[in-house]
Amino acid sequence: MRTIISLLLLSACAFAQSADIVVSPKAKQIEDSAIVVDTHADTPGRFVDENFDPATDAGTHHWDFAKARQANLGAEFFSIWVDPDKYKGHYVDRAQDMIDSVYEAAKNHPDQMMMARSVADIEQARCVGRFAKAACKKKVAALMGLEGGHAIDNDIRILRNYYRLGVRYMTLSWSNTNEFADSSGDVNNPKVEHHNGLTDFGKQIVQEMNRMGMIVDISHTADKTFYDAIEISKAPVIASHSSARALANHPRNMTDDMLKALAKNGGVAQVNFNCGFVDEKYRVAEQEWNDKQKQQQGAANANYDYAAKPTGQGPPAIPRPPFKSLIDQFDHMIKVAGIDHVGIGSDFDGVECLPEGINSVADLPKITQALLDRGYTAADMKKVLGGNMMRVFAQVETVSREMSSQPAK
Repeated sequence: MRTIISLLLLSACAFAQSADIVVSPKAKQIEDSAIVVDTHADTPGRFVDENFDPATDAGTHHWDFAKARQANLGAEFFSIWVDPDKYKGHYVDRAQDMIDSVYEAAKNHPDQMMMARSVADIEQARCVGRFAKAACKKKVAALMGLEGGHAIDNDIRILRNYYRLGVRYMTLSWSNTNEFADSSGDVNNPKVEHHNGLTDFGKQIVQEMNRMGMIVDISHTADKTFYDAIEISKAPVIASHSSARALANHPRNMTDDMLKALAKNGGVAQVNFNCGFVDEKYRVAEQEWNDKQKQQQGAANANYDYAAKPTGQGPPAIPRPPFKSLIDQFDHMIKVAGIDHVGIGSDFDGVECLPEGINSVADLPKITQALLDRGYTAADMKKVLGGNMMRVFAQVETVSREMSSQPAK
């Protein structure tokens, strides 16, 4: 591993390179003519805990209306994440608070954001197709994803209620194994009772999600859970915020075989921007730093949570990875899974460290420019920016309609 000094020098060079990225008129035109979809932002935590107003507050937040407009962001899936330890016994209450906060943001700013539950709603918010009218004003389509199956309290009726409230995907597990799905976060922990993937109830949940029209999300799941979900689901699944393990060997990332299986399923892998999931050198340095903190501070800090800290630049003395590492992730995943199966799942407002050149949602056009520079076409970019996710969402809706005559289990 490089020394800290070498890493700092590498970071300085990377910053110079990323700072030199100029978004060309062609890239801007592509961005402005696409429906740009980000499948994961943790901004609801800020709505609830910080009384964050995306219209008036900016600062170091990754996501607000002004930044979203700069990237022509069309649709955001806001994460409904419930801390499994902090809110044990109150999962549904916390989830409802966060869901309500998204609705309140849309209600308070109807000229800038619109709640969306379908592909048609996204198109309406973006004034495209049959909704393209001269008087139409583009708004951000706000959707929601439940991050972690523990938040249904092992009750499929609660899952249905989340759907009725507008939740349109559920991550089968977060970093904790729950009653029906193994997680990548604790799969090697002998103290945790595992299921070897999905339980029978977990498989029933996937089937019910298909019936309702809720997208199955496999980010955070253990590898066996992923393969079980792929086998069971009648609709394409997504990885709402996962990168490639071949480039950053984190269990949260997807192997090349998983990427190929996801493509065969028709799904989409949405690239996560978190430094530790993007760049192997950063991941190793971060892990070493984290291990050292555990040794120095004791077991009380064994579950140190970077995301809970104010946004910054990651652990002390560890520089942000180069912008190139993020583009390498997109490039690799496209080469493995195919151009129809990769998208954007930033994890904005849920991570402390982003690669150089990416400081907020406003920087998304830099990705378009960088991939154009690598030879990707305008048509390719429209797929990656949101077209692939829109296709999957439409297919999930089609499967739901086909299954609609089947009774709920």
